[in-house]
Amino acid sequence: MTHTKRVAGAGAVTAAGTASGAPRGGGASRGRVLRVLRGGAYAALPAELVLFVCLLAGVRIPGAVLLAGELLVLGLLSAEALVFFRMRRRGLSAREALAELVPQPVLRLLGHEVRLMVSLGRWVARRPDGVAGADGVFPHARDQAALMYGFAFVCVVETVGMSYLLAEWPLVHGAVLVLDVYTVLFVLGLHAASVTRPHTLTGDVLRLRQAAHVDVRVPLGRIAHVRRESLFSHEKRDGELNLAVGSQTSVTIELTEPVDAPRLLGAPRPVRLIRVHADDPRTLVRDITRARTAPSPTPGPLPTA
Repeated sequence: MTHTKRVAGAGAVTAAGTASGAPRGGGASRGRVLRVLRGGAYAALPAELVLFVCLLAGVRIPGAVLLAGELLVLGLLSAEALVFFRMRRRGLSAREALAELVPQPVLRLLGHEVRLMVSLGRWVARRPDGVAGADGVFPHARDQAALMYGFAFVCVVETVGMSYLLAEWPLVHGAVLVLDVYTVLFVLGLHAASVTRPHTLTGDVLRLRQAAHVDVRVPLGRIAHVRRESLFSHEKRDGELNLAVGSQTSVTIELTEPVDAPRLLGAPRPVRLIRVHADDPRTLVRDITRARTAPSPTPGPLPTA
């Protein structure tokens, strides 16, 4: 009997190992494919940039080299598209499949650029983001408006000047014009994101934002103290987050437990002290204090028999 149990147990272990080994092998193969694709992307993008700079500088490049470079990029994009659709057929969502193919820092940078451009449209349409159902909305972009408009004006002047100076070099003129126009849109998008993404208070969550790159949700239960405090200089320290507008913050929030405020590329950043700015800091402090100290709803009368 004991021998029979041992044989059965060994068979079960072998079967389990085989069953788990199949997915493991498939996962390893898939991982190798993804590493090859990412390695190809990391190699192709710098190569394309070098070719682009050489063309701008007037360097004569053999047609075979240009053709090879374009074929490399085309093949890489085709392979990534094929892997993407295979992942979708396996049941992954589009977001999950994209996250498998593209490194997270690249996705976050692309997401940041998209949010800036979307913010421009929301700014023109006067449609703030994330304010539906909020108990309190606290704008914070007023004190940076003059600076951002001035910066955008300087960029426009620089664009006009460069267009005049480079008029005799059409290829260089076109490339620089695209970069300059995008710079103007980028600056306006930064301000538009600040205008359309205010701080909000919804239920028991305080949402603090800055432009398109910071979005932190703070449960009211973790707020130990909140006070008005105008500061114009901020030293970088671990565990602190300074969301300055026009180089100033006006509200300081101390937490009982840290919350995560991810950096631009996704690295975690636990913070226990947050300094923010608001156009009306008194209202922000008052509403946070009122929400923290609001009494719990009184239970209704017990049902009678």
